[in-house]
Amino acid sequence: MASVNGGNGSLSWGIVPLNWSGSNLATMSYGYRDNYLKSVNDQLRYQIQWFYAGNNEGTEPVNSGDLVNVIFKVETSVDSVNWKTIGTVKKSRDIANRRYETGLVAGGHRFTIDVSQLVSDELSYSLCPINKGTWQSPFYGGMNGGLTMQDNVIGSNTASGYPISNYNVSENGTFRRLRVSATFEVLDGNGQIVTATNSMSSPPYVTVINSVNQFEKDSVYYNTLFNHDKWSTSSTSPKRFNTRCPNWYHNTNANKVAYNKSVRMDEEAEFLQWYVKETFNGNDSGDYYNLIELYGETFTADGVLENEFVLADFTTLLKLHNATSFSHYQNRMLIQNVSPSFINNNAFVPQEDSTGGLPVGCYNTSISPITANTHRYRLYFRGFYNANNPAPNDWVEVRHSAVNWYEIDREDEKNAYGFVRFHWLNSMGGIDSYTAKRDVVEGLTISRDVVERKSGDRTWYQDDRGYANNAPFNIPNNDLYVSDTMRGGDIYKGGREVSNVNADRVQSVYTEPLNKSVAKWLEEMLLSPNVWIEMDTEATQMGNARNPYLRPSDKEYIPVIITNSDAETVNQAEGLVKFNIEYTLAHKVITQRN
Repeated sequence: MASVNGGNGSLSWGIVPLNWSGSNLATMSYGYRDNYLKSVNDQLRYQIQWFYAGNNEGTEPVNSGDLVNVIFKVETSVDSVNWKTIGTVKKSRDIANRRYETGLVAGGHRFTIDVSQLVSDELSYSLCPINKGTWQSPFYGGMNGGLTMQDNVIGSNTASGYPISNYNVSENGTFRRLRVSATFEVLDGNGQIVTATNSMSSPPYVTVINSVNQFEKDSVYYNTLFNHDKWSTSSTSPKRFNTRCPNWYHNTNANKVAYNKSVRMDEEAEFLQWYVKETFNGNDSGDYYNLIELYGETFTADGVLENEFVLADFTTLLKLHNATSFSHYQNRMLIQNVSPSFINNNAFVPQEDSTGGLPVGCYNTSISPITANTHRYRLYFRGFYNANNPAPNDWVEVRHSAVNWYEIDREDEKNAYGFVRFHWLNSMGGIDSYTAKRDVVEGLTISRDVVERKSGDRTWYQDDRGYANNAPFNIPNNDLYVSDTMRGGDIYKGGREVSNVNADRVQSVYTEPLNKSVAKWLEEMLLSPNVWIEMDTEATQMGNARNPYLRPSDKEYIPVIITNSDAETVNQAEGLVKFNIEYTLAHKVITQRN
């Protein structure tokens, strides 16, 4: 415990989001709540405990040096270096706690706050551009949500300015590092409240993500399933990617997976997203990974292994230890495109069986592993180190994730209607996707604002001014008329007029028949605040033509609002269920104003 410089007694952290066996919370909950990855939509409580001379929670601060208020400073960061203060909270002591059988008041004073709502405003979502392997920066993410950034900086050294602005970007919308420190106010000898001279540094930092946990079913309250660290190995507890799609299993057993997620060969945006705290073998903290990758395998319909491949675009987001290895501690969100189209255009042959030490980013042989015979493929996250580097054939593989399975959908697209590809912010703060293919309907809902205006004068009708002497053609003398408006003849306007047309483009589509586990996953789309469809238009094609690096596809994300008021996810009598997804474009149809 720390003492209060300029005050009485001693201080300690009480309830905090993260703790382990040596902390004050060691016996408060199973597993000591040693979870570094937290949901910003759960409680994030921080508590200071003050003990002095037998005081209890019912005792008023009356002596010189007694603690009156705690001022909590709440800071967030994405890189654990540049911290931003998002708020300070001044808190007086909590309401007194009384022992259940005697009524005695608990000793000391406690000062407790919940910062979750304050921090949640920092988080939204981050999209990786369609057909791009990973986003540009772990700290600035991809296409981030939140407020539209001010964009008026073009530089000053030249008349035309700079083509790239360092100002109109926002931090990664999917995660934040969180720290909370405390300073104190105490009574002085005159009974005045003054600031004490010391402070309490933050308890262990946690990372918060924009996930949600359901009270009745989610074990992530108690321990994380999604924090990839040195202990999340295949021999202990491989962790999951940031999705609840049921296309995973802890090991590589194909028969255990609940669902092979359907993907099409023409799809360019199927992403895996995951948070990595640290990257090394938990049994030997001295090992640095020389290779980190998503490892994949393709299979025929008979289950025969067809091709091996790796994807490593996301490694550009990782922190390096030196030129040939990665740092142990990462603390960042990663993302990788795993769509069939992207895999065939960007996958590499695995290189870990080469001799000697391999540098970071050593891949040099590309492969198109998904063939006409491919039925499905699987992927998992792994690292490699060489215990006797640079001796050959001493590579050690450590698998850190569960295995996710995908099945190729080769159904021909209905050219007259097309399929509808959805993306949405899922309950783990990542992005999920699904292609709906049945009974596409499109239309407009229209409303009009009508006003009544004064009609023109029907009493007078302007006389014809005659013709000029332009024989033999008898041409009218147009110079006599100021305009084509004729007194008494302007009946083309007036009366009731439409001042404004309000229109929304509304659409609907049916899913395939869904079993219970898939329907429960897909209902997240209906609950998500952020949903997009893919569209290929003249505007999106221009974006690809102008900058194929930032927009490497003719398709782009277009936001939509799901308008379903109810959805049936289980029907025991009917068996499989189908969703009718009703939605409207978030951007309204633009019309003229009168």
